[in-house]
Amino acid sequence: MATTTFVVPTGVDDPARVSGGNVYDRHVRDGLAHAGWEVRMAEVAPGADRDVRRALATVPDGGVALVDGLIAGVSASAIEDEARRVRVVILAHMVVDAFPGADAAAVDGQWRALRAAHRVIAVSEWAAAQFTAGGIRDVVVATPGGAPAEVATGTPGGGELLCVGVLAPHKGQDVLVDALARLVDIEGWRCTLAGATDVEPDFAEALRARSRAAGVAERVEFSGVQSAAGLERIYRRSDVLVAPSRAEAYGMAITEALGRGIPVVASRTGGIPEAVDPDAAILVRPGDVRALADALDRWMSDPALRRGLKDAAVRARSRLRGWRDTVTRISSALREEEP
Repeated sequence: MATTTFVVPTGVDDPARVSGGNVYDRHVRDGLAHAGWEVRMAEVAPGADRDVRRALATVPDGGVALVDGLIAGVSASAIEDEARRVRVVILAHMVVDAFPGADAAAVDGQWRALRAAHRVIAVSEWAAAQFTAGGIRDVVVATPGGAPAEVATGTPGGGELLCVGVLAPHKGQDVLVDALARLVDIEGWRCTLAGATDVEPDFAEALRARSRAAGVAERVEFSGVQSAAGLERIYRRSDVLVAPSRAEAYGMAITEALGRGIPVVASRTGGIPEAVDPDAAILVRPGDVRALADALDRWMSDPALRRGLKDAAVRARSRLRGWRDTVTRISSALREEEP
């Protein structure tokens, strides 16, 4: 039986720590086990260098360790040391230097870890291109999977807007609130911001203040982290997913929305164009408040546009690639096969 030690952030199964990376890691863990791998999990806190070394020390010489990029980047020294005797494969969920105002130490840490790794798994072709341009030679792409779910019922007027993701500058919720402020005279819309508010608490509070100042506070709901069932209920009532990110390696919420036949209004940045179905999405320049407001205005004011995008989103459900494909590519990468 093939064996790997999978080093992931603490709380990968914690419902209060919902993130795209955690969801991805859980699918990989369960999928590899189903495919016959023995997966030895090691949960460590980001930055706990000693714990990373302890986890990798359990891997025999020549064995394989799959390391979440969030852990690898902040424990680059441990990765560099252990990669001399262990085949380290890094699962990179993000490109750190694509983030606005990225910390120089975090950028350096990611590149050091990636250069030390035997292989890197990227979650999009865009991310892989960034890594390759930075000199990383062995990069495999394993995009997140998706699955068709019950089609969202939505509302007749298309005014139920949803934005899913941690409240943080790179997710661009401030751009969304500013865009909504331009639509204050349009009746019938409501926007739900579903995501953790405690990761960047100052940013989250500034968003609340921004919505109050713009006169849209009663129409913008900060729903916080949701359970799977809670998020499913929100998806079911939603008409359109808004993803105003400034930086995004892929966009798993987009895949989840398309799986429910929900169209997308999103930034044309990073891996988002790979995640969307072009016939079911409106893409705008990242950080452009006016462009996002105009796109949402068009969505809400044009029933024919809404019908076309909705029909395309429903059709896109059948074209989603499942998690089995993702896991197959990762399994091949761990075995040093060509995916």
